[in-house]
Amino acid sequence: MRPGLVTCEAETPIADAAALLVEHGVHALVVAGPDGAPAGVLSDTDLLAGEWVADDEERLAAMRRLTAGELMYPEVETVHADADASEAAERLTGRRLGRLVVVDGGEPVGVVSVSDLVRALARSPAARRVVADVMSRGFVACRPDARASDLARAMTERRSRSVVVLTPDGSAAGVVTGHDLLRLVGTGDDPPAEELMHEPFTIAPDAPLQEAADTILRYEVHRLVVADPDDPSAVPLGIVSTSDVVAEMAAPGSVWRSGR
Repeated sequence: MRPGLVTCEAETPIADAAALLVEHGVHALVVAGPDGAPAGVLSDTDLLAGEWVADDEERLAAMRRLTAGELMYPEVETVHADADASEAAERLTGRRLGRLVVVDGGEPVGVVSVSDLVRALARSPAARRVVADVMSRGFVACRPDARASDLARAMTERRSRSVVVLTPDGSAAGVVTGHDLLRLVGTGDDPPAEELMHEPFTIAPDAPLQEAADTILRYEVHRLVVADPDDPSAVPLGIVSTSDVVAEMAAPGSVWRSGR
C-alpha cells in the first residue's frame, strides 16, 4: 500500500479536486466528512462524467458549481492491513474499483490501488502466464480528429479508462487516458485527440505477465497496446491494463492465493 491518504473536503469544487489529482499523480481522492473520517471517494472518471454530460453553457456552468461531496461515490471500500494481496485483488476486481482504503485498528492508514498490486507482481518471479491470456481483445478507439468531449463520453459509456487513437490505416498512433483529460475539467476546452494523446507503449501477446508489469511501471502507464510482433503497423490485437493483471492475481488458480 501507499501510506497516507490524499484527501479533499466535501465542499471542494470539482476543478480544485482535478488539480489535486494532477498534483499528486493519483486517480482518486478520499473525500473527508465533517468529522474528518472518509465519507466517499472521488475518481478521475467521476469528474469526467460530470463535466462532459453537460452539452450546453447553462448546464456546463451548473456542473462547474458541483463539489466533491456531490459527485463522489458515497462509500469507502476498505481492506485490513494484514489481508493477503490476493484478497485485495479479488475485491478490486469484483467491485470494479481502482483502490481500497487500508485500515489498521479501525483507522485508515493508507491506500492500496491496482497499480500497487501490479508493482508487487513485477517483483515476483511467480508470474507464469502471458499477455494473450489476460488481455482485452476489444477496446475503445477513435480517429485523431475526435474531440475531447467525444472521448470522455466514450470512456464513460463504455466504462473504459482509455481510448486508442488509430491512424487511417488502423495502426495505433497514440493513447488518451482519463488522466490526460483532467486538465480540461472546468475550462470548456475541447481539443482533438491528436493534441492530447501520448505515445502508445506496446507489448507482444506472448510476453510474460511479469514483463507487462515491468513495462507498465517503467513508463508509468496503466495500459499497453498489444501489437503483432510480425506486423507492428497493423491494427492492435488488444489492450492489457493494470486491471487485467490484477484480475489474474485474483483468479482461483493464482499463485498469489494463500498456501500456494
